[in-house]
Amino acid sequence: MVPDVSTGSDTRGLIVYLFGKGRRDEHTDPHIVAAWDMAGAPDPGRDPDATYTQLAQRLDHHVDLRARELGGRKPPKHVWHCPVRTAPGDRYLTDAEWAEVARRVVAATGIAPEGDEKACRWIAVRHADDHIHILATTVRADGRRPRTHRDGWRAQQECRKIEAEFGLRRLKSGDLTAPRTPTGAERAKADRQGQSVTARQWLREQAYAVAAAVRTETDYFTVLQSLGIKVKTRLGPETGDVIGYSLAAPGDTNASGEPVWYGGSKLAPDLSINRLRERLATQHVANRPQHMADPNTSWRRVESAVRAAHTVLDSDDDAGAQGHLEAFGDALHNLARVTHGPHQSELQAAAAAFNRARRSAIRADHQAASALREAAKELAYATHEPGGLAVALIFAALQLARAAAKWHEQRGHEQQAAAAEQSFRHLEAGYRQAAEPVLADLARRAPRATTAHRFEQDLRAALPDHADRVLADPAWAALTTTLARAETAGHNPRRLLAEVGSHRELGTAERPAEVLNWRITTRPSRRSQAARRRSAVGGIPAMSTVPPRSTAATVDTRPDGRGRTVTRR
Repeated sequence: MVPDVSTGSDTRGLIVYLFGKGRRDEHTDPHIVAAWDMAGAPDPGRDPDATYTQLAQRLDHHVDLRARELGGRKPPKHVWHCPVRTAPGDRYLTDAEWAEVARRVVAATGIAPEGDEKACRWIAVRHADDHIHILATTVRADGRRPRTHRDGWRAQQECRKIEAEFGLRRLKSGDLTAPRTPTGAERAKADRQGQSVTARQWLREQAYAVAAAVRTETDYFTVLQSLGIKVKTRLGPETGDVIGYSLAAPGDTNASGEPVWYGGSKLAPDLSINRLRERLATQHVANRPQHMADPNTSWRRVESAVRAAHTVLDSDDDAGAQGHLEAFGDALHNLARVTHGPHQSELQAAAAAFNRARRSAIRADHQAASALREAAKELAYATHEPGGLAVALIFAALQLARAAAKWHEQRGHEQQAAAAEQSFRHLEAGYRQAAEPVLADLARRAPRATTAHRFEQDLRAALPDHADRVLADPAWAALTTTLARAETAGHNPRRLLAEVGSHRELGTAERPAEVLNWRITTRPSRRSQAARRRSAVGGIPAMSTVPPRSTAATVDTRPDGRGRTVTRR
């Protein structure tokens, strides 16, 4: 059962919608199932003599009295609206059951506490099988405003109790860190425009993807604009500094032809300007990732940082763990952006799903996760996808996603745990698509039997407790090829197996040979240069996330070789 609290200022306008046909004629038999006073609430759905205006006047009675005291000014946002919807597959409730739901919700949220004779006036309208709309005017009979602090959370808590008592599907409780869901009007608008997502959802994904790649606040706004997104900043009256911002999707306008703006915090709590600044440190161009002698360095660094994050999730440092989860969300976005092939869509879906898992009521320690965040941003500058090394990174990411789900579950973060599990499933599907051809190619190149037998002896000596499971894994043949390549690159196979086999994943892995294979894949050659040279070229990484709207231009923002950023259309 899902409640969704919002506020407004037009009582009659909301009544017209609730008792009307709906935007797509979806409203059937609209009528009042509960009210502050059933005898005193005209029901335009059942009484042909009742009008919308009459009902609005009854609901606004206390509001009008208070307005006269205020010299004709109505209190702001005096209309309280809360649709309550059952989950898909739930049985349909009767009118009497919906009436009980409505009374319990208005009591729990402070709109009309039980036994309070001076409470706000409210009605509950049913115009569909699976939900009701509760409308209230938030001025009490004594002229005071109700105490509705955390009303959305309190409505959720009451709905959890109702689900248990009514035998309905038990949904997951939130912690006020979820982004705002699209309104019915936003969804209807997207349908009319032939879009699969609303403008709010699309802007949220673009903002996350850009924030994951850039390093400064200035770059964040620059890249958003290069993608055709309109940016409006709000400046402080005294300092002139940016204290907030809003975004508008290309071509998304209101009835007057003006852009529809969404504030950063309205897209998601961690997209507010203050939360962004915690992650986007101001740095000079010279400090940004530059071209490296080994183009695979960025991939190895982020893979190592992702694996290291497991240790933090196993510790008692919740703030550090939360910081690593937020940084991991950036890594997923950048991994999806620089990856090519049929598995890219699964990685994009994994990054989008993890956006919910990266937020919780625990305040993140971003400094603790600086290594992972820096590595993730370096990945945004990667110029190619290095085959098996990229698969190894996907493999490490899916392991961390599963660990994130368990971490959230242990702390009672139900929505985040479900989101992390969903991200894990997408990563697992993407990994299979990417790994199977690579493992098959490695198996075809397996060394001769005598060499494979020697590697088996090395395995039994280095990892005696796991050797039988590794040898039974179908990926053993591919692992022998990887061991042969590592030996050619200067590694000792026995010592290498002992080193990479010490990680905890091996004991619980379903395919231990695959674990060892990707661990070894990420090891650089012994003969490779340890020093990394950086060139003098800097700039904002080109964003490949192109808006799926016809009005958006494809923009490429890349350095021109002189340290300047040029825009090419």
